[in-house]
Amino acid sequence: MTGEVSSDQIVDCARRWIGTPYRHQASRCGVGADCLGLVRGVYRDLYAQEPETPPPYSPDWAEAPGLDGERLETMAEAARRHLVELDKADTKPGDVLLFRMTPGAAAKHAAIRSFEGRMIHACSGRAVAEVHMGAWWPRHLAFAFRFPGERN
Repeated sequence: MTGEVSSDQIVDCARRWIGTPYRHQASRCGVGADCLGLVRGVYRDLYAQEPETPPPYSPDWAEAPGLDGERLETMAEAARRHLVELDKADTKPGDVLLFRMTPGAAAKHAAIRSFEGRMIHACSGRAVAEVHMGAWWPRHLAFAFRFPGERN
């Protein structure tokens, strides 16, 4: 699939990853994925190319400050190179959500918003799943992005 994509197509594509075991740095549907690997894999499925190959990263990569003591928003910066940034209040199904796991930390968790207050993501120790966002996730939302060429 290339060119324009719909929210339904993005969510359907992400749902195909449900049940994929969590594997740090992996991005293969049915084999293994972490949260970034899920987003990379959906992007590959939609646009027939890898957005970019991330450098190796440890599970705690975003918890260390940069050389000048400032927080590095590595995941958000990479998303800006391939996705369209939008206001966090304007998300809809199919959008990529980036979360801060703790206040003051860099955004290091990614998910794809699905329907009816749900999201699809990969969490350490669990398979890719579609879950209700509840109150915790929206409070920790740091950035939101739309896939390029997305239409309703």
